Amino acid sequence: MKKKVLCVVLATMCALSLMACGTEKKAGSKEKLIVGTEAGFAPYEYMKGNEVVGIDIDISQAIADELGMELEIKNMDFDGALAAASSGKVDFIAAGVSVTEERKKQVDFSHEYVNSTEVVVVNKNDPQVQIAGEQLAGSDLNKKIIAVQQGNIADVWVSSKDNCEAKEVKRYTKFAQAAEDLKNNKVDCIVMDKFPAEELVKQNDSLAVLDGILFEDKYAIGVKKGNKELLDQINQVIDKLIEEGKIEEFTANHVQK
Repeated sequence: MKKKVLCVVLATMCALSLMACGTEKKAGSKEKLIVGTEAGFAPYEYMKGNEVVGIDIDISQAIADELGMELEIKNMDFDGALAAASSGKVDFIAAGVSVTEERKKQVDFSHEYVNSTEVVVVNKNDPQVQIAGEQLAGSDLNKKIIAVQQGNIADVWVSSKDNCEAKEVKRYTKFAQAAEDLKNNKVDCIVMDKFPAEELVKQNDSLAVLDGILFEDKYAIGVKKGNKELLDQINQVIDKLIEEGKIEEFTANHVQK
């Protein structure tokens, strides 16, 4: 009888000990907030050694900090990141995501936090695109082989016959690949956001950004449709960052002088 009582006491003590350990582990850990991004779009997201950094990452970290959560970064192709946010495999996408009517069917968008301008990058020594009129226009890209990042707003814009009549639209997952093809005259130009274009040109002396703006764009964060709680929290953080001038501060930290 004593042995049975002793066994019960020991079993109870072990169970309580395990429960205590489990509670301590849970209390000492942070719930993760997962962001999907594509780290080939400096200064918004890019690699610094083995670390993904950039304006969007700073914004994502500010959101995680405000929610008391640990930020986890999932680096993937742009289309994959958008699909992951749409399906809920990541909590949100922050990857220089342009707000379009088509994408509004996939994700719910936060307040816009960046007004971007789309420009044209050419081979400096052998430019195949030149401005025909007083301003850069879609017609200047007619019958040209145009490089874009697959799935982004430039891809959508140049693929529309209402904007230009490209000879071919070549889609890349990384702008570095497009830059190599432009240097080797395999494409006539790259259409992309101004800031990443300036960073790309700094790293490739044989490339140049044409004067003028092709079209303007706006960026926002995307979450799974219907996730209003998270979207409201993200909007509060974005509004606060804009009000305090933090977006400009993040931008200055990642745009090379």
